[in-house]
Amino acid sequence: MKLRITVHGVAYEVDVEVLEAAEGFPGAAPLPLPLPVAPPAAAYPAAAAPAGPAAAPPPAGPAGSRSIASPVAGTVLEVRVKVGDVLQENQVVLVLETMKMKTSIAAPARGKVAEILVGVGDAVKEGQALLAYQ
Repeated sequence: MKLRITVHGVAYEVDVEVLEAAEGFPGAAPLPLPLPVAPPAAAYPAAAAPAGPAAAPPPAGPAGSRSIASPVAGTVLEVRVKVGDVLQENQVVLVLETMKMKTSIAAPARGKVAEILVGVGDAVKEGQALLAYQ
């Protein structure tokens, strides 16, 4: 039996073998044939975007400062700097945990820490500002 499956917008045609109940699922009733197949995605109307104002991005620090953004979503394990510290290029400033893996976040350039925007235990999103420096 052939089925069409769409994963992340890419359609795949797959062959499916229907097993009898005794072959792998004791006590299970056999599937009714033919199986219903959903119409292509184009048959459904596109969902409308929610109305209302867009959410404002979180503050990225004081005016005139630059920020260091999270490259991944995760949880803050360590904050290795404090406000006023002078940063060296490639100095590790924070450590994040994502799926049991630690990711060290380094300063991209020299500067002075103006504001720390997250704390230990905070969940952060990819692209979220972690700290501001000048």
